[in-house]
Amino acid sequence: MTSTRRALLKGAGAAAVTVPLFAAPAVAAGTSAGATGFDPQPGAPGVGDPLFPTLGNGGYQVVHYDLTFDFTPVTYDFSGVVRMNAQATQDLSAFNLDTDGHTIDSVEVNGSPAPSALSVGKSGQELTVTPAAPLHKGAPFTVTVAYRGNGKAPRVGLTGWRFGSDGGFASAVQSSRADTFLPCNDTPSDKATWTFHIAAPEGYVAAANGELTHKTRRSDGSTVWHFALRERMPTELLGIAVVKGTYLYGTSHTGLPLRHVVPQGQEDKYGPVVARTPDHLAWLEAKFGKYPFSVYGLHIYDGYTDALENSTLTLMGTNWFKLNADGNPTYENTMVHELTHQWFGDSVTPNDWQQAWLNEGPATYYAALYSEERGWSKMVDKMRTTYGKLDAIRASDGPPGLPKALGGTNIYDGGALVLYALQLQAGQRKFDRIMGLWPRRFKDRTVTSEDFIRHAVDVTGDRSLDAFLRDWLFGAVNPPMPGHPDWTAAA
Repeated sequence: MTSTRRALLKGAGAAAVTVPLFAAPAVAAGTSAGATGFDPQPGAPGVGDPLFPTLGNGGYQVVHYDLTFDFTPVTYDFSGVVRMNAQATQDLSAFNLDTDGHTIDSVEVNGSPAPSALSVGKSGQELTVTPAAPLHKGAPFTVTVAYRGNGKAPRVGLTGWRFGSDGGFASAVQSSRADTFLPCNDTPSDKATWTFHIAAPEGYVAAANGELTHKTRRSDGSTVWHFALRERMPTELLGIAVVKGTYLYGTSHTGLPLRHVVPQGQEDKYGPVVARTPDHLAWLEAKFGKYPFSVYGLHIYDGYTDALENSTLTLMGTNWFKLNADGNPTYENTMVHELTHQWFGDSVTPNDWQQAWLNEGPATYYAALYSEERGWSKMVDKMRTTYGKLDAIRASDGPPGLPKALGGTNIYDGGALVLYALQLQAGQRKFDRIMGLWPRRFKDRTVTSEDFIRHAVDVTGDRSLDAFLRDWLFGAVNPPMPGHPDWTAAA
């Protein structure tokens, strides 16, 4: 995500075993509540995220989401069915899903009707589900929820809906807004594979994370677009849309399929913009290795004014694509920022929102490096300016590794400054190994700052980096910048 989303995020709410995408759901065999050691209890209504304790739910992990979503443009009415394959992590008498603004029509667990109740939570609503039979720890189970609503209806929390001039929508759900599109386990710590079946009327196209597998024409003239994301994704990277758009296709220099969605009738304007993607991919793959997903692209939409790293399909507003005062396409810095996230944040995902510098620090750092290599700006100037401001930001918003809220300079420019200091301390060759091996070592996993510190020490063999990184990530003031003893923080 870009820094322009920081103010929005300040008010926001935040490893399972994979199965074949189209496999029949496993159903747990019933066992009496009197079985030895069986003690079913309700799952917790939150996972205890340091910044957003009520996000997510305890007692289970999701393996796969299958979402059917039928949207009517202009009226913004929608209906949906989500089937969730999950595994109990404790004996469960009941469990919660995060939802917000939906009318719940039915709930089933393992194919049997299950009582449910809605209540108001701190960032949305809680849907408490009581299975007909309690679930055993380790048991796989399925939950199917049929629901409906309106995209513009009031929500308890913040909405993830973004509406364009075409009467359509795109989703921008980071950090706690996926629950405005579907009942789910809305926490970055619970990644799952996904399939989507998005209906769009004639004249509109649908988009979603992952590969378009096929389309189904319906008798009313609408089309259901079917997508599969075979890599695991947290809910905060959900990227679905129904818009008046055009798909533009291509391949990267290594043959990766590319698909972009641009406003209908503006293909000539945005075609050259998205055509820069192969070069951006090549530049980043030289640093981090193979792109970690099976497809990539941009969705450019006038219903959005920021930029967001939805898995495999970055969302950017039409307002970005202007040359700067010197005639340079510096919007490419933002394109590189969001593409960097596909490695740092999307494939390797912070386990909770207090680890967000692990997303934003690398994305900010490498966007600045890209800009420097093209002669548009100087990294040292950006880092010196950040150094001068960061002490005051540490005091007000927390240090980069312990932010008090999301969306602040501490996790963006501050996170990049931590990496800049690490590069100077470790040396360029060792720094490149730290950053290049990180997304390969932790691909498809969730991580913490502690993981990064251990990783830096392991890769370099330099135990002094443990204390060095702790000072930079968690300290109340900036440590001295290696190689720049003259740098000082503003009073």
